[in-house]
Amino acid sequence: MPYLELSLHSTEAEQPRYERALEDVGALSVTLLDADADTPAERAILEPGVGQTPVWKSLVLTALFDADTDALALLAALEAFDPGLDWAGVAFRKVEDEDWERAWLDQFQPMRFGQRTWIVPWNHDLPAEADVPEAAVVRLDPGLAFGSGTHPTTALCLRWLDALAAAGALRGARVLDFGCGSGILALAALKLGAAQALGVDNDPQALQASLDNAQRNAVDDRFAVYLPEDEPAAAYPVVVANILASALDALAEVLAARVAPGGRIALSGILRGQEPELLQRYAAWFDDLQVTSDEDWVRIEGVRR
Repeated sequence: MPYLELSLHSTEAEQPRYERALEDVGALSVTLLDADADTPAERAILEPGVGQTPVWKSLVLTALFDADTDALALLAALEAFDPGLDWAGVAFRKVEDEDWERAWLDQFQPMRFGQRTWIVPWNHDLPAEADVPEAAVVRLDPGLAFGSGTHPTTALCLRWLDALAAAGALRGARVLDFGCGSGILALAALKLGAAQALGVDNDPQALQASLDNAQRNAVDDRFAVYLPEDEPAAAYPVVVANILASALDALAEVLAARVAPGGRIALSGILRGQEPELLQRYAAWFDDLQVTSDEDWVRIEGVRR
């Protein structure tokens, strides 16, 4: 069925007020997008941190209402709920119902990372370059979770795992993917030679998407997922955490404890300019800390003392 879509621009500070107002007047859903992104695909994807909500400095909020909702009456209700907000820039349009996630997935194409790693949509033909014995192919359906390889934070981690595999550091290893989303990093590690992988995420939908993708790739017997509070404490030779800088800072002691002596860690989800504080924070436990960038994002990697 069709819907009435409302859209408006907001700052990070005002976003919670706008969202509360929209929900109070009956919004069926509220979506947050990056207003500064260059393309719709970039707006739609950002790896969230464990316990974090992805929020940008400038946002576009879109809310869906029943198709028969009176736009003028809705606007009056919003102004009455919070007259301190600027409702002058609100735009309305009618939209048809469709499977938005599937529509996005139709535009998701096979991608190569490093020497061997390929991320291929589950319903897409395997490219000729990936149809070779040495290719590490992950068949992926992101489902309702974050993580497809299209965002630089994920790409940075995939290339890191591919390089570890080339150096022989993944062969037979146990890998922890903290903030696993769709499971893409853990599954890539398994396809690249890891013996076992464990995924942690605070979103049950992410855990389900990870398990579904593990079954799709026939590695579910070597993969386990947990909510943060249920995660068994252990040390791993390889740990990757693609979350947000604030979460990486808050979880530094936890993540450091998860890396075995001599083990390797990769931290991503970090905007350029946020890395100095994290480098100082993680220097307490890690040597050989290095920074690699992709567009506006960076990855920090290091070796546990």
